[in-house]
Amino acid sequence: MENHRQIIFHEHYFIDFYLAQPEKVQEKIEYVFKILRTVQFVPKKFLDHIVGTNGLFEIRVEFESNIYRIFCCFDKENLVVLFNCFQKKSQKTPKKEIDLALKLKDEYLNSKRK
Repeated sequence: MENHRQIIFHEHYFIDFYLAQPEKVQEKIEYVFKILRTVQFVPKKFLDHIVGTNGLFEIRVEFESNIYRIFCCFDKENLVVLFNCFQKKSQKTPKKEIDLALKLKDEYLNSKRK
């Protein structure tokens, strides 16, 4: 049985970021999304839990010497909800980006409860 995940966007953050990227970066993001949609056990290289959070993950995209992070969570097992993203410039993920992702995750979960 094949498990396919579906990817959806919460709010506009991801799509705004995506559209602002060069075509080659968009292609790499699509490639990583394909892995996310189709591979049962996604390697940590592409998807990792953010330590100290409850269910917040980052999708990791690398292109040439640039590193991009897309925050997400899982809704049920096969739905991936994308939040904000950014281009990583330092070793540490900026706290404001994680805080925004957690806020968006809460918003998303609260909107589902209504």
